[in-house]
Amino acid sequence: VQLQASGGGLVQPGDSLRLSCAASGFALNDYAIGWLRQAPGKEREGVSCISSRDSAYYTDSVKGRFTVSRDNAKNTVYLQMDNVRPDDTAVYYCAASYRLVGDALCPVLAVTTFGNAGQGTQVTVSS
Repeated sequence: VQLQASGGGLVQPGDSLRLSCAASGFALNDYAIGWLRQAPGKEREGVSCISSRDSAYYTDSVKGRFTVSRDNAKNTVYLQMDNVRPDDTAVYYCAASYRLVGDALCPVLAVTTFGNAGQGTQVTVSS
């Protein structure tokens, strides 16, 4: 059971970026998937969550700019990041929680309790 986030990079403020979270060893459609990030010197924080029923939740700082979605056929969850800002700079991770628990935790973005977070992907927003 493994998740791998990818798609990070160096972008300028106002740019867009799409992160991918690919799963191996299990079917993502049975899980709530959370996106987390950790900036230098800060604690890991929940950014977004998509329930097994595709309900999406976001932390206030990214509402209206980030969009989470899933493609079950590709066993992948995406985080579309638009109008990025320098304070979005962080390592981004994805993590999973089985729907019986995860779907209850998603609305409160308790995604730091999710498991199977693999290596993250670095997003750097700088002019």
